Amino acid sequence: MLRIAFLLLVLANAGYYLWSHGQLAAWGLAPATQSEPQRLEQQIKPEALEILPSAPPAPAAPSPEPVPAAPVAAAAATEAAAARGPAVCLQAAGVEERQADNLRRALAQLPREQWELIANHQPGRWMVYMGKFPDAEFLDRKRAELRALKIDFDRAGGNLEPGLSLGRFSTEEAATRQLTAFARQGVRTARVVQERPDVTTYTLRLPKATPALRAEVETLAGRNLDARALRACAR
Repeated sequence: MLRIAFLLLVLANAGYYLWSHGQLAAWGLAPATQSEPQRLEQQIKPEALEILPSAPPAPAAPSPEPVPAAPVAAAAATEAAAARGPAVCLQAAGVEERQADNLRRALAQLPREQWELIANHQPGRWMVYMGKFPDAEFLDRKRAELRALKIDFDRAGGNLEPGLSLGRFSTEEAATRQLTAFARQGVRTARVVQERPDVTTYTLRLPKATPALRAEVETLAGRNLDARALRACAR
């Protein structure tokens, strides 16, 4: 039985070999030929074939324009401004030299356009002066003498009381010249004194001060600026 099966297997392999190699083509037994001529015979109307050029790549779609944020930012800025309050011009006058130096250092961290220190120079003043008198009776006697000499006078004022002023002058030279003239008229006890020295004071000015800026300036200024001194700027 095994011999018969082996014999059949050998015959089947031999038959397949002969069939696959075209040895049985005379009996009509052969595999289909895949050579190039037969493929050409299988084509249908090859003359109708047309080669078209490749299409150019489609242009890239433009990226969408970003939505401008300006309206949103403007609205936020408007709300913030409303919360801070209106901007007004404020100033504080009579700031002394030492205080002005301290203010410059304290406010240096703020934008320079938000504040300014304006110098106000007040020149010294000189007086032709008589006094101080020991009492009111002596003062009245001197008044009577000046009236007799036809020389005008008025109260000296301040820490020069009791005394009399025979004239106030912007320079010491002018006061001295006038004292010489009075001496020719018979005035013997007058002298030249400086009523007021040269003084430079400063005005702190906030051109556009919001409530927030005013509070910040007052905090930074500390003792160098009385908060009550900030007032509306003179028109």
